[in-house]
Amino acid sequence: MKLSTRARYALRIMLDVAKNGGERAPVSLSGVAQRTGLSRGYLEQLALALKNARVLRGVSGRLGGYRLARPAKDITIGEIIEAAIGPICVVDCIEDTASCPLSDYCECRLLYSLINTGIQDVVHGYTLADLLDANWYRRVEELEHSVETRRRRASRAGGARRAGRPARTEK
Repeated sequence: MKLSTRARYALRIMLDVAKNGGERAPVSLSGVAQRTGLSRGYLEQLALALKNARVLRGVSGRLGGYRLARPAKDITIGEIIEAAIGPICVVDCIEDTASCPLSDYCECRLLYSLINTGIQDVVHGYTLADLLDANWYRRVEELEHSVETRRRRASRAGGARRAGRPARTEK
């Protein structure tokens, strides 16, 4: 699955608002445009979608702009992505079985459902506050490194078994 530009830009807007005003002070879209390099017109479209999803709140007046509708710890990444692009669904048959004539007996549908659930668990399992936390980045990098190490070990072991050799063990 590839995140659309719209979803990525929605995350960038929300991060910018969280860093520069959060719930306290409104942040102008002009300022967001300058800091992110995104066009103000596109930001306006995304801000409206984020406002409709109740993750962003508009503030009127000369010093108005946008602020977070809730604390960053209460806004999931999934909410932001879904506000921008709609429900996360890798294939239509997961949400709407009528969309595919094979969905009742498709051998792949369960796999698609598992993939979809995994993606949703990740994006709804992290918040805007997590992305703003430098310690969170270190923890995720450590986790990513350990997962990649296990993946390489499993790949080498699987290759050795397929070739009829015993798997090498690392010390």
